[in-house]
Amino acid sequence: MARSGNSQGLMRWLGLAFGLFLLDQLSKMLLITYYQLGEGTQLFGWLNLVRVHNTGAAFSFLADASGWQRWFFVAVGGLAMVFIVVMLRSHSSQRLFSFALACMLGGAVGNVLDRILHGYVIDFVDFHIGAWHFPAFNVADSAITVGAACLILDELLRVARSKK
Repeated sequence: MARSGNSQGLMRWLGLAFGLFLLDQLSKMLLITYYQLGEGTQLFGWLNLVRVHNTGAAFSFLADASGWQRWFFVAVGGLAMVFIVVMLRSHSSQRLFSFALACMLGGAVGNVLDRILHGYVIDFVDFHIGAWHFPAFNVADSAITVGAACLILDELLRVARSKK
């Protein structure tokens, strides 16, 4: 009986991850349909939609490497996905923790698929203040960031509970 509940919990979190993955891929599909590399549209004075290809990691780390980073990031992402699924399987009843992992899983799958199919990650959200631009990002990056923030919050709450 507990096994079935655990499986249902796991499926709920995998469903969330899959939904985030689909949203990420749909947004990227629309972008590559309507924008050429480097093309963009100003949405607000501080926000642009622009097509960017990132061969590196976060903040374009290793983007200028000779190409080996593509498969390295695919391997790291693949290992992270396996680890996350294992963690979700054993902790699916912990809501905030599992929500965080599901967000990170959905984002990881989206960016890993980009690397496999294209050799780069498609980014398009360009937040800026004046001439300063934050590195462009996408839905997958946002999901990973929300997941990481929720993971930190979950740990802070766990520590606070343990002190009572």
